[in-house]
Amino acid sequence: MSDLPVIELLSNDAAEVDASVIWLHGLGADGNDFVPVVPQLKLPADYAIRFVFPTAPSIPVTINNGWVMPAWYDILRLDNVRSIDEAGLRESAAQTQALIRRELDRGIACERVVLAGFSQGGAVCFEAALSYEQRLGGVIALSTYFPTADSLAMQPAQQGLPVLVCHGLMDPMVPESLGRAAVESLGEKGLTPEYHTYPMAHEVYMPEIERIGLWLRSVLGS
Repeated sequence: MSDLPVIELLSNDAAEVDASVIWLHGLGADGNDFVPVVPQLKLPADYAIRFVFPTAPSIPVTINNGWVMPAWYDILRLDNVRSIDEAGLRESAAQTQALIRRELDRGIACERVVLAGFSQGGAVCFEAALSYEQRLGGVIALSTYFPTADSLAMQPAQQGLPVLVCHGLMDPMVPESLGRAAVESLGEKGLTPEYHTYPMAHEVYMPEIERIGLWLRSVLGS
């Protein structure tokens, strides 16, 4: 069972929720960060999706002078490879998988569960989704990278998993080259991610949000 605090939001007031999106924030943010995005996705009124926004534990972050803040794992050094605490990332992935199981216990089919994450959250989503033993609905990876690509043991159930990757062309925090490298790593694992870039920095962008809404329609539509 995950002990992460969560915020939940329904896409409409339907009594019977039939899909879930678990959305992980970036470094230093919290579960509130992407709540305002949900209405901007402009999902159809008959979609009954539960959005789950967990908050990461607060830990010292090396690249921020050891300041304590919500983080899915410690980042030791910023460079084109990234030096991170992989054990911490995998612990966060395990917590995310516990949230998946929580949705299954509440009656959601596994193939109707989507993981979404921004920056650090996206890196955790790659690990959590591709190592999960049952087929998921998909992954949305925003302004992120794939630090465990070489060590991850991908589950056969995730072959063909829909993946949407979006990145800013002017991102100073996570260069777009790392987004492209993530897409290449996914391709090497047999996946065919959908990749979109935008004229933005390390942020979200309205055309990107619209794209996410369209992608969710394609993955979770009846």
